[in-house]
Amino acid sequence: MENYKDLKTIQKDLKEGKLSLPALVSHYLDVIKKGQDLNIFLEVWDEEALAKAKEIQEKLNAGTAGRLAGAVIGVKDNICLKGHKVSASSKILAGFESIYTATSLDRLLAEDAILIGRSNCDEFAMGSSNENSAYGAVKNPLDVTRVPGGSSGGSAAAVAAGMCLMALGSDTGGSIRQPASFCGLVGFKPTYGRISRYGLIAYASSFDQIGPFTHTIEDAALLYEIMAGRDEMDATSSSEKVNAFKGAEKKPLRIAYIQDCLEREGLSEEVKKAFNQEIQNLKAQGHTLEPVSFPLLDSMIPVYYVLTTAEASSNLARFDGIHYGYRSKEAKDIESTYVLSRSEGFGMEVQRRIMLGTFVLSAGYYDSYYSKAQKIRRLIKENTEEILKDFDLIMTPSCPSVAFPIDSVKDPIAMYLQDIFTVQANLTGMPAITLPLTTADEGLPLGIHFLAAPFREDRLFDIGARCMHEMA
Repeated sequence: MENYKDLKTIQKDLKEGKLSLPALVSHYLDVIKKGQDLNIFLEVWDEEALAKAKEIQEKLNAGTAGRLAGAVIGVKDNICLKGHKVSASSKILAGFESIYTATSLDRLLAEDAILIGRSNCDEFAMGSSNENSAYGAVKNPLDVTRVPGGSSGGSAAAVAAGMCLMALGSDTGGSIRQPASFCGLVGFKPTYGRISRYGLIAYASSFDQIGPFTHTIEDAALLYEIMAGRDEMDATSSSEKVNAFKGAEKKPLRIAYIQDCLEREGLSEEVKKAFNQEIQNLKAQGHTLEPVSFPLLDSMIPVYYVLTTAEASSNLARFDGIHYGYRSKEAKDIESTYVLSRSEGFGMEVQRRIMLGTFVLSAGYYDSYYSKAQKIRRLIKENTEEILKDFDLIMTPSCPSVAFPIDSVKDPIAMYLQDIFTVQANLTGMPAITLPLTTADEGLPLGIHFLAAPFREDRLFDIGARCMHEMA
């Protein structure tokens, strides 16, 4: 069967009778089975997916199918689906079954999407390599010796490996965009509040956003359009009008690129070379590109990790070994139940971030760390807004390097610095996208990252369509 890369082609073949939906789902299930050693899916909903395929095929035959008929989608293991297990890839949620469905999934299902399974991820979405899962590391299908990125590495790897057409991830500091860069995909994070967080297991509530992995801009825009919009179950969701993507514009864009990014120690030469080449490519297309300075660049990672760990410390306090999930067999009373269940149930990285978050929120250090970080977050947002007054987009590399070998980054700080170019969008609440525009010398993909003003997702889809159609 053809290795489909976009929904338009699938729907065309379905309409012409060249393809049936049950056959398509069976194909994806075969690919999943053959690729089990990649450790991508924690659970495959094979019977349910096939039954849904037959149901939607009848709708297609009757001409009543929704906009996502033919879309087979993987779901990150921190997004809830009623009647199905969800664990955030953590031992502490082993065996937990959701009693409700995330709004984002409800909206996809209403348009006849097929959900094929839940994908592995870094535990509680804390990681940049998908090595922190309680169920083992995910391998990058483009090079099985390397990581797929994190924390949504399983979702990215699933799409890259041809196990599904699209997948959902969550993005707290780059957890969609970095894996997309490592796996050669479009990775999109919308404006904070654009897509409901109802049904997303929280890591850091003022940062988290659900978003898609796709091969094409058109598919990313379609998923976004369907999932976006006000949700009464999420008080932070926005009622701002969601506009459908109608294709690339012709007007040249003004794009700022942060010069400080290119001068950072740790930026690989191949990434720098590819980024500079992309600047020239965009200029050749008629766009204006100018360097800008961002003095707060080095502050972003410290601010991000102070604030996100503080929120994680609060959010994860509910996992106590009493209400649901893992409970230590050695527990004898309330105190030992709490201490032992959390010590045994949480992995090392999650424990590290909870401890850090608890520390920065403590009475003696709140003003020195948490309060100060909130003030700097505000400055980062204001400085970013100033740049976007004069430019349509801000451009940076997606990551300092290509996908790195599994088990090669031992230093937690070095791992945290993987997010240096992506956290800006989460600190400011602005939308951002990674585009698979170039490759390194050895053939591994490199993403180029664009950030836009709040609710200007249209500009991200616009630049994506122009760049990717130029490559085609």
